[in-house]
This record gives sequence, C-alpha cells and structure tokens, in this order.
Amino acid sequence: MSGAKRGWGLHPDSKDVRAKVLPPVKPGRVVGVGAICDLGPERSADARSQNFSVSEFVTLEDGRCVILHEDRGFTIGLRSTGKVDPGELREHETLENLTRSVLNTVLPDDDEPAEDHPWTWLAELARARGLNVSADDLRSLRYEVTFTDEVHRWLAPA
Repeated sequence: MSGAKRGWGLHPDSKDVRAKVLPPVKPGRVVGVGAICDLGPERSADARSQNFSVSEFVTLEDGRCVILHEDRGFTIGLRSTGKVDPGELREHETLENLTRSVLNTVLPDDDEPAEDHPWTWLAELARARGLNVSADDLRSLRYEVTFTDEVHRWLAPA
C-alpha cells in the first residue's frame, strides 16, 4: 500500500486509548525501557482463553516507572471442543511463552518495518510526557519484560 503510514498501529479490535493523553511527568534521566504484562481487563467466561494487556514504559534514574502507552494486548487459548478446566490453560503456559507473546505484541505491524522495535515512536511518546530521550537512547538500553502479580498468580498451580 503506497502512502500508508508504516510502523506501529492499533489492533483492529483494540480500544483506541490514544485519545487519552497521558499527563506530563517530572523530568528525569531514562535508564530503562520495557513492557508490563497484566491480565486483560476483559475477562473471558471461556476457560479455554485468557486476555492480557501490554503497556510499554521507561524507568527513570530515581526509580519512577513512566507508562508510554497502554493500548496493546493479546489472547491465548486452547483449541479444544471438550469441557476444559481453567487450570488446563495455565498448565500449557510459562513465563517464557508469555514473554515471547509480549515481545511479538509490541513489535511494529509492518511486514517490513523501518525499525526492529518502534524506538522512534516510543521516544516521541516519552518526549510528550516531558522526558528528554531519543530513539537511539532507548535502543541502547536493555529491554525488560515484567509481569504483574496477577499474571504470576494466574500461572501458579490452583
């Protein structure tokens, strides 16, 4: 598609939270970047699937975590037509599998993206929040994937 905007885009089924402007924060030096994975806000009654939400953030030198966007997510599920115990889905998942899903979720949507990760877009979001950081600055940092306590509890044996 010529003329189409390249890079990151909203999933067609996601709610567009870009209209929700995140407020500026007290400036600080960015020392980390990553994603936070939580259980999705929409809970499925189907025990064969689980929704997850993904936000990307930067960590500042003083320890503050600044969310850059919170409009990504993914769903995992079992392909079974029989009665499934909710514990069964958890038995097939690990933090390593979820980490791969998070990393796939935050990648650009293009078949041939301009960047391996949307560093330029993340830097723009950080600057909009009042932080002085470039795409090169973010690219040089180790990318961290973290999981909320709710995800850890969900994965724990019942």
